[in-house]
Amino acid sequence: MLRNVIKEEYAITLDFLPNGHPFDTRPGHLKTPIAQALGKEHFVLLELVPKKGIFLQPLEEVYIGEGKRDKIHHIYGKIDFNKLTETAKSELNYVLGDLVKKGEAKFVEFFNKCGPISTRMHQIELIPGIGKKHMWVILEARKEKEFESFDDIKNRVKLMSDPEKAVIKRILSELKGEDRYKVFIGK
Repeated sequence: MLRNVIKEEYAITLDFLPNGHPFDTRPGHLKTPIAQALGKEHFVLLELVPKKGIFLQPLEEVYIGEGKRDKIHHIYGKIDFNKLTETAKSELNYVLGDLVKKGEAKFVEFFNKCGPISTRMHQIELIPGIGKKHMWVILEARKEKEFESFDDIKNRVKLMSDPEKAVIKRILSELKGEDRYKVFIGK
């Protein structure tokens, strides 16, 4: 059975290790430079191998799609959150903030269209800080009129502090594998 493989077109470099992983015990001349990166569209954590002589900067956007790549030789593979360097983890918060801000319409659409997971749970409850009470307020508010922005959500849903930060927390939670539900990564 063929699985639908998620492919990223662009990634944002979180950290660049010109001498490969520090825990790699091979001699220096056998080590491969590695970049840890986050896919822009599906938030997939990846390790990338740059072309020879290429030094990547943190927060640099690189093309990793099917076409001719100018800086990346190949994608080494997916990486677990706990295998990221400390630098990559700290850059991840900044990069996610930027990507969520730029993709606001996509996330507001989630608030407008999400549905139940089961008879006892709704997708909206997966967002940190949203329990049953907030869920019902959000569902009622979107019946009247769809949300247009994060500010619109904040203004119409009382006691909803910051939907943008809540979405970022949810993406981080999914990247860490804290529960089985995937709302934003890999979609």
